Amino acid sequence: MISADGPLSPTEFNDRFPWWGGDMQTLRNQFLPGPEHLGGDTTQVLIPLSDESNDRLVAYLDTPPVSVAGPLIVLIHGLTGCSESTYIRESARFHIARGRRVCRLNLRGAGVSRTTCRSYYHAGCADDISDALSGLAAVVPADGVFIVGYSLGGNILLNLLARPCDHLGIIGGATVSAPIEPLQAAQRLMHTRNFLYQRFLLRRMKRDVLHPHAGLSPNEAAVVRRSRSVYEFDDVFTAPRNGFDGVEDYYRRTAGIRHAPNVGVPLLMIHASNDPWIPAEPYRQLSANPNSHLETVLVRSGGHVGFHGADSKEAWHDRRIEAFLAPLRHTTVERSL
Repeated sequence: MISADGPLSPTEFNDRFPWWGGDMQTLRNQFLPGPEHLGGDTTQVLIPLSDESNDRLVAYLDTPPVSVAGPLIVLIHGLTGCSESTYIRESARFHIARGRRVCRLNLRGAGVSRTTCRSYYHAGCADDISDALSGLAAVVPADGVFIVGYSLGGNILLNLLARPCDHLGIIGGATVSAPIEPLQAAQRLMHTRNFLYQRFLLRRMKRDVLHPHAGLSPNEAAVVRRSRSVYEFDDVFTAPRNGFDGVEDYYRRTAGIRHAPNVGVPLLMIHASNDPWIPAEPYRQLSANPNSHLETVLVRSGGHVGFHGADSKEAWHDRRIEAFLAPLRHTTVERSL
């Protein structure tokens, strides 16, 4: 199902001054820092991965100061993000204020996971999320797990939810500004108007993978330094390092739109038509292959992981996810009874 803006619609979104338009909505998270205090107690957790890499993910568990209720909320950051990204901290504070425990996950090579991993995450690393949920099993409540994936993290989530995952306790999820057609997203970034965006992302991607703990070979380090676009970076580093036959094979096999028809739990997919990085057309195409588990919300504005609305200081996407989550919690409680 595709929803669109309308009078009194739960999907209504209006920009908040001065964050007007897709670019300002996108840049707001760079201009302003995330909340200093999340409102709960935080514990660091190391989660070993099941492959032979000996890598361990670093996650932060945030527990509300009042009684805990509802599912564990797992937040997956986007490309070059981490557990401390502004949008992750704002979403964590949102859910903590409503009495939910939150897990802020650092993917392989991201944030503080750079010092515990020699590998680097990619658009299809669903196994790592599965391992993380298994490692968190002791703290998963009876209400289960609800996962939110932002940008690239949303595409990773689609790769996970298309698999059988009943054993993980996932009751549902949401994606925000996910590049569900990675090739189209890479091509969009190479447009002249996105020159500064691409330079920003590429500089941070190189920073992450060239970290001393990453253990790149001299040849890998050299081709990473020479890459001049996200597309080229993925072609010379991401694809070969993760067993793909070139960049277009990597983009095709990990594309979220390819996996969406197989998602077996309720999933809310939020996107803005004026996202400067991610084309909106793939979201419209989803309606041609309907899946009763999916609710796709495509709004006029919001930028890339922006959605800073005129009616509240809390991000609109968090409030929209809250509305989606409420009936899922009710159903879960009824089943547990």
